[in-house]
Amino acid sequence: MKKLPEKVIYCKKCVISNQRPSSVVEFAKQKDVKETIIFDDDGVCNACNYAEIKNNKIDWEARERELRELCDKYRSRNGSYDCVIPGSGGKDSAFTSHILKYKYNMNPLTVTWAPHQYTDIGWKNFQNWIDIGGFDNILVTPNGKLHRLITKFAFLNLCHPFQPFIIGQKIVGPRIALEKNIPLIFYGENQAEYGNNIEENDTPLMDNKFFTGERDLDKLILGGVSARELINKHNVRESDLNLYLPLEKKFVKKINIEMHYLGYYLKWDPQEMYYYAVNNTGFSSNDERTEGSYSKYSGIDDKMDTLHYFTSFIKFGLGRASYDAAQEIRNNKITREEGIILVNKFDAEIPKKYVIDMLEYMNISEDTFWETIDKNRPKHLWKKNNNNWELINKIK
Repeated sequence: MKKLPEKVIYCKKCVISNQRPSSVVEFAKQKDVKETIIFDDDGVCNACNYAEIKNNKIDWEARERELRELCDKYRSRNGSYDCVIPGSGGKDSAFTSHILKYKYNMNPLTVTWAPHQYTDIGWKNFQNWIDIGGFDNILVTPNGKLHRLITKFAFLNLCHPFQPFIIGQKIVGPRIALEKNIPLIFYGENQAEYGNNIEENDTPLMDNKFFTGERDLDKLILGGVSARELINKHNVRESDLNLYLPLEKKFVKKINIEMHYLGYYLKWDPQEMYYYAVNNTGFSSNDERTEGSYSKYSGIDDKMDTLHYFTSFIKFGLGRASYDAAQEIRNNKITREEGIILVNKFDAEIPKKYVIDMLEYMNISEDTFWETIDKNRPKHLWKKNNNNWELINKIK
């Protein structure tokens, strides 16, 4: 695998650059991200090439027939749960759960990995998802003391404060499915829609490598620290780590759990998911735009979210506005020219609304925060001009 390219290149169709890490690597337990989005010979990214396929070459009526056949196979006949849907009650999980229950007559159990700290709008949407949408839900809240500790290490060691949340979020659905003996899990869209290998979109199934593996405490890394070190040096019990440990393949295979992407069967459009969630589950957008972007409805449930995207901007030169704009360009909601204006206006915005809450959550001083931020600025992306940091290759 290659390191981040020294020369920054932007996609000719959207606003993503070749610095974007593949989701698999970004979510992994490594400090260095070495794999990036793939560009073709014409300078177009994988995500835009797949958008072309999605919009013009897929028979969505045939895909929906496949979905109906899948639901017919697994649908409960006795009122028991027939699928697990992991989610927060945001627009995507609200859409996924509602349409499967009320259009395809499934009986889902929704499962939520709690955010670091709920925002007011995030908690409201979570409650509306259950109360207005009409779903049973298991809210899994990890050990607060441990989660704060490994979030702190993730920020200091990786400049990635969202890493512990992502690990738990990936595992929680399959874990509950295993415990409840429910063989079917539905996720929303495959992250390959946003730049991973296009071939991943050729199958509806999620590879179980995302949440299975050996439970070796020396090899399990949380926040850049091995689980063994957490136990030996930081007064963590091995039992405290259960929610972060990968599932063992033999148990997943025993009940033959299948993980399916709903976005394989139904054409995925995040803005349309938003409208659907508003109309059917009481989902509300924020009353102000999200810091770092122009959007009001994406990733608004966790106070840590804006800091997560700010660290992405620092490490890869791609912030929240870049991801939002790239997605809306591919779905023909805005033009590339409009996207460039939005990126240059909002990407570099420093998060202020929740940053003090998150520094207190991680027990980190403001000085330590900026020291960590500045030491994680790649030299090929950043330069200092009169004590101010500047992104060297902004999109133009």
